[in-house]
Amino acid sequence: MNGKAPKPSAIWAAWQFFQGVDPRKLSIPDADLRGKWIIITGGNSGIGRESALQFAKWGANIILGCRPNPPPREPQPDAVVQELQTAAKASGHENSKFEWWECDMSKFSSVETFGKRWLATDRPLDILANNAGIGGGNKGKSKLTVDGFEMLHQVNFISHVLLTLVLLPSLARAPEPRIICTTSNMQYLGIFDLTNANNRTAAYPNNKLYFQTWLTELQARMSKNDKYDHIVIHGVHPGYTITNIWGDPDRDVFVKAAAVLMHYVGITSQQGSLAIINAATSPEWSLQRSGGGGTFANRIWKAKPMPQAKDLGCRMKVWNFVGEELKLKEKGLLEGLDL
Repeated sequence: MNGKAPKPSAIWAAWQFFQGVDPRKLSIPDADLRGKWIIITGGNSGIGRESALQFAKWGANIILGCRPNPPPREPQPDAVVQELQTAAKASGHENSKFEWWECDMSKFSSVETFGKRWLATDRPLDILANNAGIGGGNKGKSKLTVDGFEMLHQVNFISHVLLTLVLLPSLARAPEPRIICTTSNMQYLGIFDLTNANNRTAAYPNNKLYFQTWLTELQARMSKNDKYDHIVIHGVHPGYTITNIWGDPDRDVFVKAAAVLMHYVGITSQQGSLAIINAATSPEWSLQRSGGGGTFANRIWKAKPMPQAKDLGCRMKVWNFVGEELKLKEKGLLEGLDL
């Protein structure tokens, strides 16, 4: 476990990265989500909003986790709640419930308050979609959160770790719970060196790599506890999707390059949302049929993650690193997840 991290060839990594450039228009089978409860972070915009709309049409009850006062380029959460109500009623689901709650991923206090608010409902949680994210802004300069972490590291990765672990007891009470994390084929551009996790250098691909690695370790640990061994977690690449995260007026060089790429090969938010929806509902992505979970999907197809995600030593390093950053043991959030 103290050995050198496995490193794929540049050719392999580039090939895997470009497998994510697939503009085919897809469709997936319908699902019955009546009576199910779903939480989606970043649910007012982009693929989060499109996922919520489809879940609403299939009868789900939904809580959107949204930052307050989103920028003008994003829909207002109140308006999206109304869209969900309209979509559900048009599909014959008159009694579905939809709300949005504040969940600012740049503030741990907001994330924890959101999670505890859900736990206070005493409802089992069927699906958690860890979707909120940013592309990169501040003109490429480092920007710290109120908690002292680099913005992208916290918003795209460790706040989702915190939320997942807070909500794990509620997920455990559902019969077939699923956790879907928006990782990315950008992980193939990541460099596994945890000194780069909490800084601005290539923050987007690096943190996608660490997120996929962490979730794989979480799956392994849940499988060893009979309280959690029925929960499945997956990482998904939605495709190179045209969404609002690439529209930051202060975008850095990486985001500018991504925006150019999207112009030529990007898919719509509706098409991008199918990665989340499929992994959350398809029988093929159940715990048993997916091969035990902790897997990665390129859009709707199973794909190979970076080799570090499958390496025990790398997984332990990420697990311990994040645990120390978030003080998870002190917060009592690792109960039942120790090896």
